[in-house]
Amino acid sequence: MKALKIPLIREGTVIDHITAGQAVNVLHILGIPGTQSSTVSVAMNVKSRLVKKDIVKVENRELDPHEVNKIALIAPKATINIIRDYKVVEKHEVKLPKEVVGIVHCSNPTCISNAREPVKSRFTVITADPPRVKCYYCEREPEDIADRII
Repeated sequence: MKALKIPLIREGTVIDHITAGQAVNVLHILGIPGTQSSTVSVAMNVKSRLVKKDIVKVENRELDPHEVNKIALIAPKATINIIRDYKVVEKHEVKLPKEVVGIVHCSNPTCISNAREPVKSRFTVITADPPRVKCYYCEREPEDIADRII
């Protein structure tokens, strides 16, 4: 059996332990394709010891906290690995804050956060795994968070 190996990256970020099938949503969160001119590698449904997972490697890019919070909404067990000179120099698990602001659209069309008011969307985290949030203003809980990420 031949195996296709994903090349190492010299500098950048590896997002590991992404919930299987969510790699495409992670790419969307990161604005890929579109803003990325460096190499991006994606592995989906990779067999791990216990579960299947996805992996995304992005060369020459480190994620900002806003992007990490978005990833935590769709992949609560993901880990972020910062790579420098081909080595992992920093590794941490994603963690949802108690509240997410300006990250998710409310599913209620009459919510004040969807009106033409200068109000950012604001959600309280109910549970981190599986991720569940409710709107601070109207208390509606979106069914598919991935479809609501801004």
